[in-house]
Amino acid sequence: MEETELCFPKLLNSSCVRPKRPQIEAVFIYILLSFVSLLTVVLNLLVIISIAHFKQLHTPANLLLLSLAVSDFFVGLIMSCQINLLDGCWFLGDHMCALYCTLDYIGISTSIGTMVLISADRYVAICDPLRYPTKITLKRVSVCICVCWGCAILYNSLIMKDNFKQPGRYNSCYGECVVVIVYFVGIVDCILTFVGPVTVIIVLYLRVFVVAVSQARAMRSRITAVRIQGSETVHAKKSEIKAAKTLGVLVIAFLICFFPFFCSSMVGQNSFFNVTSVPLEFLLLNFNSCVNPLIYTFCYPWFRKSVKLIVTFKIFRHGSSEASIL
Repeated sequence: MEETELCFPKLLNSSCVRPKRPQIEAVFIYILLSFVSLLTVVLNLLVIISIAHFKQLHTPANLLLLSLAVSDFFVGLIMSCQINLLDGCWFLGDHMCALYCTLDYIGISTSIGTMVLISADRYVAICDPLRYPTKITLKRVSVCICVCWGCAILYNSLIMKDNFKQPGRYNSCYGECVVVIVYFVGIVDCILTFVGPVTVIIVLYLRVFVVAVSQARAMRSRITAVRIQGSETVHAKKSEIKAAKTLGVLVIAFLICFFPFFCSSMVGQNSFFNVTSVPLEFLLLNFNSCVNPLIYTFCYPWFRKSVKLIVTFKIFRHGSSEASIL
């Protein structure tokens, strides 16, 4: 016992034991998690400020990106709590353990729901462009986003209610943070929050991809015959096709980050989740919140322009919200 480090030394017989880890490994993990958490928070905050400040970006499509950035921003903040778990001990209490997991699940569920809405938005924009302005309005998108957030909060609160009624009931020792979801509920959760949304996203994107490719071929074949007065239409189509490609990159990154976690859920490994020994799949799941704004950086010129105005404090100038960044 003299060589063993306990989370709570005063509770000799009931305290959890700190896992022994090489110092180099601990420092590397600490730096990595700190960097990813900070990058996630900063990049998503830049997306939020950009879309909220510049009036030119107040479009239904960008409003969905704003919702995604807000959910990813909160996931980044919650991710910072994992840095405190590097020594394998949870010091914030059983109630905070349940709250921590619930908030993280809400952020992840909202990200998934927003991805479905973004896919639907791109589907209408590419496959039914003439009706897009009347079908997809700011008001309708705002309602869909509110419903998405409301459902995520209600749904995750319900599946975690048992962990709130008796917090810490599944802990084997003091200093542990364990949440348990009934196996059947875990399977239903996996279907509702992964299999179903992924199926919808893939089906919509495949349709968008086919139509976008056909439009791109038609544009290339007629580009020499386009008159000056029709150049705006061609530019609009190019923008929609580029947005569809960006959606494809988002979907691929989404699947890479989410697939391992929900695969382990399907075989029942997620029915018992120990936060103090966070699995690699869960870290990869949270890493998606950092990947999304990185994709914006490379795929959206307006994001790079707005970031320059933000970091140079030009957004504080009078009339900066009216600046043209598209």
